[in-house]
Amino acid sequence: MDLNDRKRLILKAIIANYLETGEPVGSRTISKMEGLNLSSATIRNEMADLEDLGFILQPHTSAGRIPSDMGYRFYVDQLMQDRESDEEERLELVQKVDKMEVMLKQVANVLASSTNYATMVSAPQYKNTKLKFVQLSQVDDYSLLAVIVADGNIVKNQIIDVEKPLANDEVLKLNVLLNSFLQGLTLKEINLELIQTMNEQAGIHSKILEKILEEIAVVIHNADQLEIYTGGASNILKYPELGAPETATELLDALVEKKALNKLVDDTLGSDDHHGIQVYIGDEAPVKNMSDCSIVTATYELEEGGTGTIGIIGPKRMDYKRVVKTLENLTDEINGLFKKKP
Repeated sequence: MDLNDRKRLILKAIIANYLETGEPVGSRTISKMEGLNLSSATIRNEMADLEDLGFILQPHTSAGRIPSDMGYRFYVDQLMQDRESDEEERLELVQKVDKMEVMLKQVANVLASSTNYATMVSAPQYKNTKLKFVQLSQVDDYSLLAVIVADGNIVKNQIIDVEKPLANDEVLKLNVLLNSFLQGLTLKEINLELIQTMNEQAGIHSKILEKILEEIAVVIHNADQLEIYTGGASNILKYPELGAPETATELLDALVEKKALNKLVDDTLGSDDHHGIQVYIGDEAPVKNMSDCSIVTATYELEEGGTGTIGIIGPKRMDYKRVVKTLENLTDEINGLFKKKP
């Protein structure tokens, strides 16, 4: 549904005022806004039409109006495109760190502090994680160090106990066996038939091989699991419309427990348009108990193929324009930090 220029202007003014104050907006307030040059009577008539069309609604007996979910959706899809090309403040939200986990926790907290909303960041997912290589080396006569490396430069060092000392050439043969059979395979591809063949070739060292295969399975399995970091959960209490005890408790539980956020990540990455910014308003949200919120998500992509989701969760009257710009800048920063140098 499209609106004429006057209705678009008034709807945009209502939303701008409500985003700032959180209070229902009346025609008198709109008439005082700079650049409108419309009488209160004209504004009242247009507001009545907007209400009939479902873009705004009247809470309780207040004379003012607030945007409906449909109004917010129209604003995000249509009116935000009318925004001026002024330079937004670019926030430096990411610092280069060695560990991805540390960086993502930092992003969640800094983003929450800069926006005053709740935030979530998922670790990069490498669907069907592949084993890169295994390196065995002797620690002493009765232990080996297995260095296991998977997609995303996930590394695990594990000590493997052995019953008898191994010669250097035996360790070398195990290294060759493991990498020639397993390099580049996913967990699903390491099947029983393959393991049986490897055991036969390992001969008297089949027990050592089994221990190493168990550790490889743990590394790949853990890499395939979804890890989510959150920040600013208490920020939601700053907004009266989210501060009711039952609403606040449900939202805090979702952010602390994190399991409910898996659905948000799955929906974002599974979308046909997962490369762009996505805005969920009210009941559109894939997370149960977040129908009173808006959620804006973006996808970051690492050069190695891993993808993750960054989400900002707040009231429906969040500053969509600023949130979208912040996420655009942030994903650019993350992608740039982990881009391989030529």
